[in-house]
Amino acid sequence: MGEVIARTLQKAEWQRTPASGVDYVELRQQEGGGSTIFLRFAMGTHGRAHTHPGGEDIYVVSGDITIGGKRLKTGDYLYTPPGIAHDAMAHEETVLFVSLPKAPIFL
Repeated sequence: MGEVIARTLQKAEWQRTPASGVDYVELRQQEGGGSTIFLRFAMGTHGRAHTHPGGEDIYVVSGDITIGGKRLKTGDYLYTPPGIAHDAMAHEETVLFVSLPKAPIFL
């Protein structure tokens, strides 16, 4: 039987990524090697190009960001199918809810 998992963004302990200005909170591991996370971009941060072998679901919790040429703001959703490359540019501090069935591949 599975475990019920509950997390709170307000009590999140952010972890740094290798990319300057990008932090994350892991919510849960996924079976395919991916994870479900909160991802935070500092204003002006550029996330380099990458692909997602399992696709990617993004919901903008707060902020303003362009991902793969699509400008997204609080409340917006974006699905990127497997293998499509994109980058990201945060126009203000932005928090995303991200579901990654498999780990991303950075180009």
